[in-house]
Amino acid sequence: MATPETLMSLTLPEVERIAHLARIQLDPAEAQHMHAQINDIFGLIEQLQSVDTTGVAPMTNPQEMALRLRRDEPTEPDRRAECQAVAPAHERGLYLVPKVIE
Repeated sequence: MATPETLMSLTLPEVERIAHLARIQLDPAEAQHMHAQINDIFGLIEQLQSVDTTGVAPMTNPQEMALRLRRDEPTEPDRRAECQAVAPAHERGLYLVPKVIE
């Protein structure tokens, strides 16, 4: 378990400074509320970090399951010719647009 010296926390002036750097205007009541919320989040992080995970293999999903794969087949018809028929300009399957950068 973490000792009081190792606990993560922010002081109220630190919260106010971070808000100032982020250009967030907080009145004193909001700053106090934000201070409490941030320190609560730090407390949750400390609880998670205190869990002994020695010997536990990392996993991508808590349920061991394989993803079902489908065949990679087109499901929509090729309508490129129809779409390009109404385009002002096209060449070799690409739309041509006016040059905008000199």
